[in-house]
Amino acid sequence: MVVDGMDEADRAVDRLFHALADATRRDMLRRCVRGELSVSRLAAAYPMSFAAVQKHVTVLERAGLVTKERRGREQLVRTDPDAVARARQALDALESAWRARVDRMSGLLSEEEGGGPDTG
Repeated sequence: MVVDGMDEADRAVDRLFHALADATRRDMLRRCVRGELSVSRLAAAYPMSFAAVQKHVTVLERAGLVTKERRGREQLVRTDPDAVARARQALDALESAWRARVDRMSGLLSEEEGGGPDTG
């Protein structure tokens, strides 16, 4: 479902979490964190076609999690450490919003238990 009024920052967060939602892409990301790898080398690690690996890398690239650089005949994939920080910031913002909601609910419950406004 797409929500009207989403700005580019929201769409970027959606692409980021969409990319991270897939176990194969998370594994590719972990492998690239250790050092840049060619798409061919990545493909050798998975029981899927080269084209399928390229599609996974494209999703990671669109999300800003990796960058590709052509070097000769190879495309080298490397991670962008700032992308992980962006994911953490998005999760921190969600956590803050939920903590604020829980605090408000706790306050309302405390008022109710303490007698709160007289409804009698």
